[in-house]
Amino acid sequence: MTIHLPQGPYEPRTTPLDLAPGTGPLASRTVFSAAHVVADPYADISPDSPAAVDWDATLAFRRHLWSHGLGVAEAMDTAQRGMGLDWAGAAELIRRSAAEAKAVGGRIACGVGTDQLTGPATLAGVRSAYEEQLALVEESGAQAILMASRALAAAAQGPEDYLETYAHLLRQASEPVVLHWLGPMFDPALDGYWGSSDLDTATDTFLKVIAEHPDKVDGIKISLLDAEREIDVRRRLPSGVRCYTGDDFNYPELIAGDDRGFSHALLGIFDPLGPLAAHAVRVLDTGDTQGFRDLLDPTVELSRHLFQAPTRFYKTGVVFLAWLAGHQDHFTMVGGLQSARSLPHLAKAYELADRLGLFPDPELAESRMRALLAVNGGNGGTR
Repeated sequence: MTIHLPQGPYEPRTTPLDLAPGTGPLASRTVFSAAHVVADPYADISPDSPAAVDWDATLAFRRHLWSHGLGVAEAMDTAQRGMGLDWAGAAELIRRSAAEAKAVGGRIACGVGTDQLTGPATLAGVRSAYEEQLALVEESGAQAILMASRALAAAAQGPEDYLETYAHLLRQASEPVVLHWLGPMFDPALDGYWGSSDLDTATDTFLKVIAEHPDKVDGIKISLLDAEREIDVRRRLPSGVRCYTGDDFNYPELIAGDDRGFSHALLGIFDPLGPLAAHAVRVLDTGDTQGFRDLLDPTVELSRHLFQAPTRFYKTGVVFLAWLAGHQDHFTMVGGLQSARSLPHLAKAYELADRLGLFPDPELAESRMRALLAVNGGNGGTR
């Protein structure tokens, strides 16, 4: 039956892709999905209250990702760090997810930041906040991801402050960490990170941190939506330091790589694409690069749509697709962020995801899309 979306009539699929979980871990690439959190829609909270999380649904989604062989990148920006989830909520998320990972044998890495800070930022305060979060992540048994810090961006006077801060933290880390460079398209407060708004200068500082502490850096995650820059940085890394792409616009080509190397992955788009992404990497594991590209290239249109400017609101589309896919019973987000994208934007996301066969139950997805149209003043798409 045709559904009438804001962009026009659409005939939904009737069958999904067959993406049953594979067996064994992914082999040729290390792949993390940055996972979203599920809000508790029945919590009686005010706009000033801490986030209310549905822990059962949140952990169930992580088990879904692990079942397909993906790692979980926990408490990252996809989980609404700094956009609805405060440090207390993130700390609880880290503890619970790390325990769940241990129980099911899943791989997990967790974000370490400075979001517990309030008031004017100082370098000493930044170091202390990072140390507190690093200790919690390491105590949980998870790998640490040193996230870019708004407070450090505000307090640092130049590249030397970044070099000294990260050197201090890497000395503190008991195991190799992932360094995360998140661009201002994801968080405007991070403009000028690494001490310069000139990306060439910033890149040199970033690489200097790694070169001085290669034994403490497992890898880097670059989220600049600039494939050429990522390839350049990847080729300049010390031996043994991995590049995890965070480029939600160009991930198929970056993961596939070339004769001079490839990127692993730590991506927000692999939240809705999890089963398909895992299947594609298993194809890549066989040496079939073209088969991998044939599976993932068609998903780029959906990813670019979800991550269109203002990019930081991509989380709304991610949670929307999780609701349509049946991973949660509602389209409510912590901080009320479900209102951050328009109905036409969400309708287009539905169409693109349905064309890809991402919904395990296309009929459920269609009925929920119709309900959303109706509750927003339409006729449920039945005209």
